[in-house]
Amino acid sequence: MFTIRENDFHRIDLNLLTVLLVLHREGSVSRTAEKLHLGQPAVSNALARLREMFDDPLFVRTAGGMVPTPRAEALIDSLGPLMEQMQYVLFQPPSFTPAKATHVFRLGMSDWVERWLMPELQAYVTREAPGVTLQVTASDPFRDGEQVLQREIDLAISVGQNTAATLRREHLRSLNFCTFWHPEQLSLQAPLTLNDYIEHDHVLVSYRGSAWSAVDEQLALQGKSRRVRYVTPHFSSLPPLLKRMSAFATVPSGLAADWISHYGLRCSPVPVETPEIALSLLWHKCCDNDMPLNWLRTVLHNVINALPSFAPSL
Repeated sequence: MFTIRENDFHRIDLNLLTVLLVLHREGSVSRTAEKLHLGQPAVSNALARLREMFDDPLFVRTAGGMVPTPRAEALIDSLGPLMEQMQYVLFQPPSFTPAKATHVFRLGMSDWVERWLMPELQAYVTREAPGVTLQVTASDPFRDGEQVLQREIDLAISVGQNTAATLRREHLRSLNFCTFWHPEQLSLQAPLTLNDYIEHDHVLVSYRGSAWSAVDEQLALQGKSRRVRYVTPHFSSLPPLLKRMSAFATVPSGLAADWISHYGLRCSPVPVETPEIALSLLWHKCCDNDMPLNWLRTVLHNVINALPSFAPSL
């Protein structure tokens, strides 16, 4: 955090410093007035104020023009680069060049989104923006908004719905659920029947430890229920469990290709109505015009919507 003494700047007019720099360059009050589109009396008045401010003549009139004093030369040496930098900061249009960027982006997401998305996203970033670093933080629909509000993360990939007034939410993509099991534990074929589904145990992901989900609500409407034998906040723990348990796991379909190829699991549509998973981006309104973050949002849209869809056989 920079510390400034506000009172030190109370009597300083940046326009005076501009006059100082141009007068040093031009060596003439009349030429300075012309360059600044001012009248000569205005430049003379500015010089008088500068002399009072710095308690120094600053420029001495000679036959060859206005000659700077040592104090003026010292000021120019220090102020010149500062004014150039200020001009750049104030008037240079903001830009972002991915190939040259060295940004660190903090992303919040659940572990299933990370497993599904990040290999492709990291490959893209490594190729197009090799100096950019991605930092992933564990998140979930119950706390991702607060994480963004507290500036713990720059962007959340969320399945939540509630959005605070100071946040933005933008739809990314919708996915379905599907049900997995290990063929060594359950000798079943897709598609599962409802009786198959409720006859065997289930493992469940819950961010708050609840053994009740939207699936259970739909089953209850039909006068049915299932047995949930294991509850965890981590999707990544389920494939090893299914290899050792005669149980089903109902999870986002984005995991299907990975879980089938890496863990030998089988997959079926869920034999009960389930809501769509609406993935969205969540960020703070103050970052609406942040060019690096806008670039990343565009990349996320492109990468996520290019990921293959998986629809288990009906």
